[in-house]
Amino acid sequence: MAISEEGGGGRIRFARPILVNYLLSSGSLATASLSQLVTFAILARALGPTEFGLFVQVSAVIAVAVQICGLGASDCLLRRVSREPESYASLLGHNLLLIGLSGAVLVVGGVAAMSSWVRLSSGPSVDALTLTLLFFGNVVLVRVILLVETVFLSLGRFHAANRAVVGFAFARMATAALACLVFQVSSLSEWALWQCGGNLLYALVGAAWLSPLGRPRIKILREELQAGLLFSSQFVVRAVRSNVDLLVIGLFTPIETVGSYGVARRIMDSSYLAIDALNRLLYPRLARESHDGLHLALPTAKRALLAALALGAATFLILFTLATWLPALFGRAYHDLPFFVRCLSGTIILVGAWAAAIDLLGASGRQDARALILNSANLLGSVLIAVATWLAAPVGTVIALYAIDGAIVVAAWLVVLGFARRSRLQADELARASPLPS
Repeated sequence: MAISEEGGGGRIRFARPILVNYLLSSGSLATASLSQLVTFAILARALGPTEFGLFVQVSAVIAVAVQICGLGASDCLLRRVSREPESYASLLGHNLLLIGLSGAVLVVGGVAAMSSWVRLSSGPSVDALTLTLLFFGNVVLVRVILLVETVFLSLGRFHAANRAVVGFAFARMATAALACLVFQVSSLSEWALWQCGGNLLYALVGAAWLSPLGRPRIKILREELQAGLLFSSQFVVRAVRSNVDLLVIGLFTPIETVGSYGVARRIMDSSYLAIDALNRLLYPRLARESHDGLHLALPTAKRALLAALALGAATFLILFTLATWLPALFGRAYHDLPFFVRCLSGTIILVGAWAAAIDLLGASGRQDARALILNSANLLGSVLIAVATWLAAPVGTVIALYAIDGAIVVAAWLVVLGFARRSRLQADELARASPLPS
C-alpha cells in the first residue's frame, strides 16, 4: 500500500509541472487569440466589408508565403536545440539567412502575383506600395517574430515563449486600436503602413530578447535543407488548401461575402489555440521520447489524442453557442458570419484527431511520411475545394473542408501505427541479438 501511494504521489508530482506548463501555454495562446479577435473586430469595423474583404484576399496569399519564408528551418532549430543546446548559434544563423533570402523573393513575387489577381476579383484594386508593405510586414517580419518563440521553446523556456506570443498579439491589437480608433484609419493602404511599422518595432524587441543568448553564426547548414523543405512544404500546401476558398469565393460571390467568410475563417484559425497549446509542449517531448524508436513515444501521442478530442469538442460547443452574437462584435454588415462559424466549427474536432499523429511523425524524424500525408491530402483538397466552391459556394466549400480533414485523420493514424509496429519489431530484434550481460 505504501508503495502504491508513493507511486501515485510520484505520478502526481510528475504530472503537475506538465499541467502547469499546459495551462500557461494555453492561457498565453488564449490571450493571444482573444486579442487577435479584438484586432479583427477593430479592422472589420474600420475598413468595412469591401476593404476588409480585399484585406482577407491579400492575407490568403500572405498566409501561404509566410510558410515558405525560411524554408522550414524553424523545425531543425526546435528539434536539434532541444537535444543539443550548443547548436543554437549555428541554427539561429541558418534560420536568419534563409528568412532573408527567401523573404526577398517572396515579397517581389507576391506583389507581382497579387497585383494580377485582384484585377480578376470582384473587389477594388490595390497599389504596389500597399502590397509591398503588407508582404514585407506579414511575411518577413512575422517569420522573424515567430522565430523568437521557437528559440525559447527549443531551450525549454516556456515562460519566455508565452511572453513572446502574448506580447505580439497585444502589439498587433494596440497597433490596430491606435490606427483605427485614434487616427481614424479607414483604408487598406493606410493600414498597411501602420501594420508594417508595428511588426518592425516588435521584431526589434524580439531581437533584444534573444541578444543575451549569443550571436548567431551566419551560415547555411546544407544537411538540414532537405528536412526543412519537407517540413515547410507541409505547411505551404496546407496554407494553400486553407486559403484557396478565400480566393475562389471572391470570384463567384460579392466581396462583402468574402469579408464575412474571411472573419469566420479567422475565428476558426484562432479556435485551434487549445490544440496548438498542447502541441507546442508535446513536440519537444515527442522528439526526446522517439529518439530510440517511434514506438516509445506512441503512448504519449495516444494520451494527447484523447486530450485533443476533448479540447476540440469543448471548443466546438463554445463556438456554436456564441456564433449568434458575433455580428454585434464585428458589425451588423457581417450578417452571414454566424452561419459560416457554425458550419466550420466542427472542423476543430477533426484537427485535434490528427494533430498528435502528425506531430509524432515530425518529432521522430519521419518528415517524409508526414509530408506525404499532408501534402497529398492538401493538394487534392485544394482542387476539391476549388471545384466545390465553383459548383456550390459556400456550402460545397464547407463539405470539402470536412472531407479533407477526415481523410487526414485516417491516413495519419494508419501510418503512425504502422511505423510504431515496425519500430517495435526492430527494437525486439536488437534486444535478442544483443549478448546477455554476464
